[in-house]
Amino acid sequence: MYSKIIKRIFDLFIVLFATVFLFPLLIAVCFLIKVFDPGPIIFKQKRIGRNAKEFDFYKFRSMPVNTGDIPSDKLGSIDITWVGRLIRRTNLDELPQLFNVLKGDMSIVGPRPPIVSQRQLVELRKQNGAIACRPGLTGLAQVSAFDGMTVEQKAAFDAEYARKVSFLTDVKIILRTFTYLLKPPPVY
Repeated sequence: MYSKIIKRIFDLFIVLFATVFLFPLLIAVCFLIKVFDPGPIIFKQKRIGRNAKEFDFYKFRSMPVNTGDIPSDKLGSIDITWVGRLIRRTNLDELPQLFNVLKGDMSIVGPRPPIVSQRQLVELRKQNGAIACRPGLTGLAQVSAFDGMTVEQKAAFDAEYARKVSFLTDVKIILRTFTYLLKPPPVY
């Protein structure tokens, strides 16, 4: 019952609270991006969601306009704007995903949605059942040192989450996310 009904209500409650609470910050980030790096404020990308369905994924734009799809483990090979460095370091670039949660494409907690080119991760999730989960803003793999993991390790954490979906599991991952956000940021 939790994963089918209550989880969605929990997601909507968090999104509505976070949007109201973070509204001034959202406006400030939009202003900084627009003033210091003309171009779109929002970066939109095709991602793979629940049951391998593609959806439009939103982030604040941190890279120069027309940068291609790059997996997170390859970010060191691209330029990031100075505003982009700031919002990535603080994870503010992820805030537009609240609207993905509102639309129902994502959840607060779940496996991170891969880019379309990450076929191996998608295939592993199909095999282990994690593809049936709505992707999340944060997840078990993310709070377990996500950026240094192999695709197989990410998929294993995703499968573990899929087996243990519950309110308590989600709350634990959310709390671990706040702890993770307090760590020094990776250097790109």
